[in-house]
Amino acid sequence: MSRINGFIGRRHFLNLAGIGSIGIVSSVAGCSILKDTKSAIAREATLADATANKPKPVTPDEALKLLLDGNQRFVQQKRKYPDQTLERIRLISQAQHPFAAILGCADSRVPAEIVFDRGLGDLFVVRVAGNIASESAIGSLEYATDVLGSQVIVVLGHKRCGAVATALEDQPVSGRMGLIIENIKPAVEKIKSTTENFQVDAVIANIKYQAQRLQENSTTLAKLIRQNKLKIVSALYDLDSGAVSIIST
Repeated sequence: MSRINGFIGRRHFLNLAGIGSIGIVSSVAGCSILKDTKSAIAREATLADATANKPKPVTPDEALKLLLDGNQRFVQQKRKYPDQTLERIRLISQAQHPFAAILGCADSRVPAEIVFDRGLGDLFVVRVAGNIASESAIGSLEYATDVLGSQVIVVLGHKRCGAVATALEDQPVSGRMGLIIENIKPAVEKIKSTTENFQVDAVIANIKYQAQRLQENSTTLAKLIRQNKLKIVSALYDLDSGAVSIIST
């Protein structure tokens, strides 16, 4: 390499600058390709979630019947424990096609797969205290229905719900728990002056209120309902008997 008074010659400097520019452009292009590749992989993973091993579709009414039949088996202690084998694990390892979605309370006594006698890959379950239709819950249910193909959403509340009872007390609640209670208060306020059985009626009012919020706050769910591809059902779980009762469809 030629040097003049310790400096690199002009010609060699320009050559090196050209090589450096090519290297920078290549690096930028490489990052762009890597980003595009990752995005493509993510899209393929989402699509695979909804397409591989796709079972025969059911109607919303058929999906609801599957749930209620399973609950009857649970109540009568005649459970079949379906879709819980090693073969089932392998079958759904690359894709999921839950026929129903559940928006349930996080109460430890109401595990959806057990009370409906279902197994792996059957239900898409969103659980949060008070079974509230929060923004994240709505987004999750949009994914379950619009992408994965769930035909029915059951908003499943239960008797003696602690979150609803707290909302009835109308007292300040500390921490993030207060956000949950605030999402229940509009429901219980409507029934305070119209009933004496606050505990049960308040739970039912909250279930219906959250089901209504799903439709009003999601254009995706509302569209699927109009197309008869989805039904939103309100249901009440009895902690004493294990039975699920339909409130409204």
